[in-house]
Amino acid sequence: MFKLFIPGDILLPEKADMGLWSVIACDQYTSAPEYWNSVDEKVGSSPSTLRLILPEAYLETRDVAQQTEKINAAMESYLSDGVFKTVENSYIYVERELEAGKIRRGLLGLIDLEAYDYRADSVSPVHATEGTVESRLPPRVKIREGAALELPHIVVFIDDPENRVFTDLGEGEKLYDFDLMDAGGHITGTRVTGKDAKRVQNELNKLADPEYLEKRYALGGKSPVIIAMGDGNHSLATARLCWERIREGLSPAQRENHPARFGLAELVNIHDSSIDFEPIHRVLFETDTDSFFGEAENYFKSVHGQESTSHKITLACGGKTKDFTVKGLTIGNTIAVSQKFCLEYICAHGGKLDYIHDDDTALEMAGRVNCAGLLLPAMDKNELFFSIMTSGVFPAKSFSIGPARDKRYYLECRKIK
Repeated sequence: MFKLFIPGDILLPEKADMGLWSVIACDQYTSAPEYWNSVDEKVGSSPSTLRLILPEAYLETRDVAQQTEKINAAMESYLSDGVFKTVENSYIYVERELEAGKIRRGLLGLIDLEAYDYRADSVSPVHATEGTVESRLPPRVKIREGAALELPHIVVFIDDPENRVFTDLGEGEKLYDFDLMDAGGHITGTRVTGKDAKRVQNELNKLADPEYLEKRYALGGKSPVIIAMGDGNHSLATARLCWERIREGLSPAQRENHPARFGLAELVNIHDSSIDFEPIHRVLFETDTDSFFGEAENYFKSVHGQESTSHKITLACGGKTKDFTVKGLTIGNTIAVSQKFCLEYICAHGGKLDYIHDDDTALEMAGRVNCAGLLLPAMDKNELFFSIMTSGVFPAKSFSIGPARDKRYYLECRKIK
């Protein structure tokens, strides 16, 4: 039986400059090694999560095996030198100031990897939102297999319209309160334990109750999704794959509480006022646009489905726009068929496809010579979970939830051995 999302023993630095300790997720600034070079200069010899990760900007220029050895050695050194203190059997309630000034409220805890499966045919209650690129997992697995610690930049969502899970949090022991480096905003963390942690678990159990799920989503036999990935799916998939290998050598009793069975992640209510889903538009470059409008309209007319939903797509080409309503498809399927049309159009007429976030930028680019675009609809918060349960994971590049600086910074750690 899985445990979904539980408190755990979380490691924080005992004595450290927290502004130097906490660095942004390794998959940011991948084309800007100079950013990471500047972080390295700032950190110097101070204890820092920078020494426990490998920024992806260095993957092509540094010996990954050698860097992995250095990371593992740093983890062991931090553990043996007393860098950490342990916050036992707790969640951490996190408030993070974002670039736009909003506050994102999260709850750090442990996802039971028995409740999660990243594979395409998964019916797990903890579910990916976008497809997992399995070729990206082996290098990550190799790093995790030798690591004594995990550091999360994983953010996951619950669908809690009444915000019951996050009620009355933030009154416990203050664990950290500082400014993140490089204009990353302010962050505070408060311990949630004892009766407060039990209340959180009770509210999560209510969100997983079959009667509630049927009433909210009209499942009709579909497998429910209780927690959906927001960011860091490949990191959680790596943890799951490592756990599958480890558990084969364990007895049922040993599997129950083995540290590798769980993954540290931050839980966020999708209805939090800080969460905004921004569409990622499709723009075709260097293509023959003569038949773009006609082919697009005919294509979308042919893909209408049976659901009582509709989504507006804006077709743009040559400085002109046309709105087209796609009926009967979930938001996920609407994005999927848009992607399919773009790829088929390029196959027939040449060109290349790019993914553009801003509406005005997408329109400007689509108005250039030999260019065209599809501006996709923004996703309503109530659509995400329903779409995953109805039509499966979203295509890659489906939506964005904020700029780079709003990504999670590494801060808390956990032993996985």
